[in-house]
Amino acid sequence: MAQIREIKKRMVAVRTIQRITKTMQMIATAKFTASLQRAKASRPYTEQIRTLATEVAAAAGDVSHPLLATHEKPTGREVVLVIASDRGLCGAYNGNLLRSALAHIRSRIAKGKTLAVEASGKKAVAFFKFQKVELAERHAFGDKPSFDTVAAVARRYMADFAAGKIDSVHVAYMRFISNSRQVPEVMQLLPFAIPGGASAAGGAATMYDYSPGARELMDELLPRCVEVSLFQAANDAVVSENVMRMVAMKAASDNAGGLGRTLKRNYNRARQARITTELTEIVSGAAALE
Repeated sequence: MAQIREIKKRMVAVRTIQRITKTMQMIATAKFTASLQRAKASRPYTEQIRTLATEVAAAAGDVSHPLLATHEKPTGREVVLVIASDRGLCGAYNGNLLRSALAHIRSRIAKGKTLAVEASGKKAVAFFKFQKVELAERHAFGDKPSFDTVAAVARRYMADFAAGKIDSVHVAYMRFISNSRQVPEVMQLLPFAIPGGASAAGGAATMYDYSPGARELMDELLPRCVEVSLFQAANDAVVSENVMRMVAMKAASDNAGGLGRTLKRNYNRARQARITTELTEIVSGAAALE
C-alpha cells in the first residue's frame, strides 16, 4: 500500500514537471521566433557594411585609420567581453560558451597580457565569481538587445582603443548558424581585421573613386561596422540561447513523458499485485472457515 502511494505521488510530480517544461518550451519557441526575426533582419546589413568597410579600407592605399592599425607601443592591456544568459535551463549553452571564453582568457594571460574581463548575463557573472576572475564591467543586454545600449559599449571600446589605453577587444558569444548548430566563438572586435590577407596598404579587386575622401568614409564606416558587429553578436547570443532552451525543454518534456509511462506500468503492477494478494487472503480465510 505504501509503495502504491509513493508511485502515485511520483506520477503526480512528473506530470507537474512535464506541464512546466512544456510551458517553458512554448515560451522559448515564441522568444526564439521573435529573436530569430530580429537577428535575420540585421544580418544582411551587418554583412554588407563589413564587406564595404573591408573593401574601402583595403583600397584606401596609404590612408590609415586608428581602428585598423595595432599600436606602435602596445600597453599589453586587452578587453574580453563575454555575452552569456541571465537564466539557465538552456542545455549546454552557458557551459560551452564560458569554457571557451575561459580558455581564451587563460591563453592571453599566459602570453603576458593584462585582461579586463567584462560580462553580460548573470550566469557569466556567477561563473567568473566562482573562478575568482574579477570583472571590470557588468552589462545587461537582456533578451531584446537595444542598439543604443550596445553601440554605447562599442563606442567606449573604440575611444579607449584609439586613445591607446587598450590593444584589442574580443567578444566571446554563441554564434547562431542554424537551428541545429550553435558554436561558441571569440570574435576580434578591435582592431578591425581585414580578411583574405589584404591590408590597408594593399590594393583591392574593386577600384574606388572616393567622394568624400577615403579617410572621411572610413571615419563613418569603421565605427558603424564595429557597432553593428557587436550588436549582431548580442542578437546571435539571444537566438542561440532561446533555441537551445527550446530543445532542452522538449527533451525534458519527452523524458518526463517516458518516466510517467514507466511509473504508470509500475503502478498498475503494484495495484494488481495488491488485488491478487487480497483475493488470496479472502480465499484462504474462506477455506479456513470450512
